Amino acid sequence: MYMQLKRIIDVVLSFLGLIILSPLFIGLIIGIKLDSKGPILFKQRRIGIHKTHFNILKFRTMKIDTPKDTPTHLLDNPDQYITKMGKFLRRTSLDELPQIINILRGEMSIIGPRPALWNQYDLVEERDKYNVHDVPPGLAGYAQIKGRDELPIDVKAELDGKYVKKIGLWMDMKCFLGTIISVVKSDGVLEGGTGATAKKETAASKEKEIS
Repeated sequence: MYMQLKRIIDVVLSFLGLIILSPLFIGLIIGIKLDSKGPILFKQRRIGIHKTHFNILKFRTMKIDTPKDTPTHLLDNPDQYITKMGKFLRRTSLDELPQIINILRGEMSIIGPRPALWNQYDLVEERDKYNVHDVPPGLAGYAQIKGRDELPIDVKAELDGKYVKKIGLWMDMKCFLGTIISVVKSDGVLEGGTGATAKKETAASKEKEIS
């Protein structure tokens, strides 16, 4: 029952968001085009509900010669690939705004576990333990308000599992408000996995040969 209500909320809020944020979209698009060569949007294959694949949409934050399908924290010296505009977009999380389109398409929800890359096999495997793929991925999630990039994979998966277990209006409101606070404070944002926890995650991921 709640999942039907959740979908209605997603459609209404994302549609209103596109209208209200249209001036911001235009400003960001101009900034991206003036800053570097390449497309405005960045598409990347991600894992959706029931492990289906879809192309997530983001404002492009990296140069066009950046290795594809590689998490930022696994790149050698990722700062060399991130554009000036991209650093601002990532710090403020504004690069995620085009996912409003993914929400309208029904590929994502406003609140839900952040969709994994198609080749993040270790994260997908951990999430299987908690039935995380039984719900739509989200623009913002429970793990994101509990640490974001600072969290190792097993902890992220466990937090995503807690969200799935407690999914409901109150849980979604908690995640929504928590996300706003986290974005304003830039909590847990680690570019290139520069934090201690992220470095451990990077090493573990490389051992599993995630490309």
